[in-house]
Amino acid sequence: MTSQIRSLRPFIGARDYAVSRSFYRAFGFTETVLSPAMSYFARQGVGFYLQDYYVADWVGNTMLFLEAEDVEQYWQELAALDLPGQFAGVRVVPIRQEPWGKEGFVYDPSGILWHIGEFTQSE
Repeated sequence: MTSQIRSLRPFIGARDYAVSRSFYRAFGFTETVLSPAMSYFARQGVGFYLQDYYVADWVGNTMLFLEAEDVEQYWQELAALDLPGQFAGVRVVPIRQEPWGKEGFVYDPSGILWHIGEFTQSE
Protein backbone atom coordinates (compact mmCIF):
# COMPACT_ATOMS: atom_id res chain seq x y z
CA MET A 1 0.00 0.00 0.00
CA THR A 2 1.26 3.44 -0.83
CA SER A 3 -1.32 5.65 0.89
CA GLN A 4 -0.01 7.52 3.93
CA ILE A 5 -1.46 7.12 7.40
CA ARG A 6 -1.71 9.98 9.86
CA SER A 7 -2.43 8.37 13.20
CA LEU A 8 -3.56 5.32 15.10
CA ARG A 9 -6.04 6.11 17.87
CA PRO A 10 -7.18 3.24 20.08
CA PHE A 11 -10.38 3.40 22.09
CA ILE A 12 -10.07 2.57 25.77
CA GLY A 13 -12.67 2.27 28.49
CA ALA A 14 -12.91 3.60 32.03
CA ARG A 15 -14.36 2.12 35.19
CA ASP A 16 -14.84 5.65 36.58
CA TYR A 17 -14.81 8.11 33.69
CA ALA A 18 -14.24 11.24 35.79
CA VAL A 19 -11.29 9.67 37.63
CA SER A 20 -9.73 8.40 34.40
CA ARG A 21 -10.09 11.81 32.75
CA SER A 22 -8.28 13.41 35.72
CA PHE A 23 -5.62 10.71 35.63
CA TYR A 24 -4.81 11.21 31.96
CA ARG A 25 -4.62 14.99 32.35
CA ALA A 26 -2.20 14.48 35.27
CA PHE A 27 -0.29 11.95 33.13
CA GLY A 28 0.47 14.81 30.72
CA PHE A 29 -2.16 14.38 28.02
CA THR A 30 -4.34 17.22 26.73
CA GLU A 31 -8.04 16.45 26.70
CA THR A 32 -10.49 17.37 23.96
CA VAL A 33 -14.05 16.63 25.05
CA LEU A 34 -15.95 15.11 22.13
CA SER A 35 -19.21 14.25 23.92
CA PRO A 36 -20.36 13.71 27.50
CA ALA A 37 -19.16 10.12 27.18
CA MET A 38 -15.95 10.43 25.12
CA SER A 39 -12.77 12.49 25.08
CA TYR A 40 -9.66 12.46 22.94
CA PHE A 41 -6.37 12.64 24.83
CA ALA A 42 -3.21 13.66 22.98
CA ARG A 43 0.43 14.42 23.63
CA GLN A 44 3.11 15.24 21.07
CA GLY A 45 1.09 14.00 18.12
CA VAL A 46 -0.13 10.70 19.59
CA GLY A 47 -3.41 10.03 21.28
CA PHE A 48 -6.34 7.81 22.15
CA TYR A 49 -10.07 8.00 22.82
CA LEU A 50 -11.30 7.51 26.37
CA GLN A 51 -14.88 6.30 26.67
CA ASP A 52 -17.33 6.35 29.55
CA TYR A 53 -17.79 2.64 28.97
CA TYR A 54 -16.58 -0.29 31.02
CA VAL A 55 -16.51 -4.02 30.41
CA ALA A 56 -14.19 -5.69 32.91
CA ASP A 57 -12.83 -8.33 30.52
CA TRP A 58 -12.10 -5.75 27.82
CA VAL A 59 -10.55 -3.08 30.01
CA GLY A 60 -8.65 -5.63 32.08
CA ASN A 61 -6.98 -6.95 28.93
CA THR A 62 -6.20 -3.60 27.30
CA MET A 63 -2.52 -2.75 26.84
CA LEU A 64 -0.92 0.23 25.11
CA PHE A 65 2.74 0.70 24.22
CA LEU A 66 4.13 4.23 24.44
CA GLU A 67 7.57 4.55 22.89
CA ALA A 68 9.75 7.20 24.52
CA GLU A 69 12.85 8.68 22.95
CA ASP A 70 14.66 8.42 26.32
CA VAL A 71 12.76 6.13 28.69
CA GLU A 72 15.08 6.93 31.63
CA GLN A 73 14.30 10.65 31.38
CA TYR A 74 10.60 9.92 30.83
CA TRP A 75 10.60 7.76 33.96
CA GLN A 76 12.14 10.54 36.07
CA GLU A 77 9.41 12.91 34.92
CA LEU A 78 6.74 10.24 35.50
CA ALA A 79 7.99 9.54 39.04
CA ALA A 80 7.78 13.25 39.87
CA LEU A 81 4.04 13.17 39.06
CA ASP A 82 3.39 10.66 41.89
CA LEU A 83 0.39 9.23 40.05
CA PRO A 84 -0.03 6.34 42.55
CA GLY A 85 -0.24 8.93 45.33
CA GLN A 86 -2.94 10.84 43.48
CA PHE A 87 -5.12 8.02 42.12
CA ALA A 88 -6.31 4.83 43.80
CA GLY A 89 -5.37 1.64 41.97
CA VAL A 90 -2.58 3.22 39.92
CA ARG A 91 0.64 1.24 39.94
CA VAL A 92 4.03 2.04 38.46
CA VAL A 93 6.52 -0.78 37.84
CA PRO A 94 10.15 0.33 37.34
CA ILE A 95 12.04 0.08 34.08
CA ARG A 96 13.63 -3.25 33.24
CA GLN A 97 16.07 -4.26 30.53
CA GLU A 98 14.74 -6.56 27.82
CA PRO A 99 16.60 -8.05 24.83
CA TRP A 100 14.90 -5.49 22.54
CA GLY A 101 15.30 -2.43 24.82
CA LYS A 102 13.92 -1.09 28.11
CA GLU A 103 10.41 -0.75 29.47
CA GLY A 104 8.44 0.07 32.59
CA PHE A 105 4.74 -0.23 33.29
CA VAL A 106 1.90 2.00 34.47
CA TYR A 107 -1.53 0.65 35.41
CA ASP A 108 -4.24 3.31 35.08
CA PRO A 109 -7.13 3.61 37.59
CA SER A 110 -9.22 1.13 35.55
CA GLY A 111 -6.42 -1.43 35.22
CA ILE A 112 -5.32 -0.61 31.66
CA LEU A 113 -1.66 -1.53 31.30
CA TRP A 114 0.68 0.99 29.69
CA HIS A 115 4.05 -0.31 28.50
CA ILE A 116 6.46 2.63 28.32
CA GLY A 117 9.65 1.74 26.55
CA GLU A 118 12.58 2.55 24.37
CA PHE A 119 13.83 0.25 21.64
CA THR A 120 17.56 -0.44 21.43
CA GLN A 121 17.23 -0.13 17.68
CA SER A 122 14.25 1.12 15.73
CA GLU A 123 11.58 -1.59 15.45
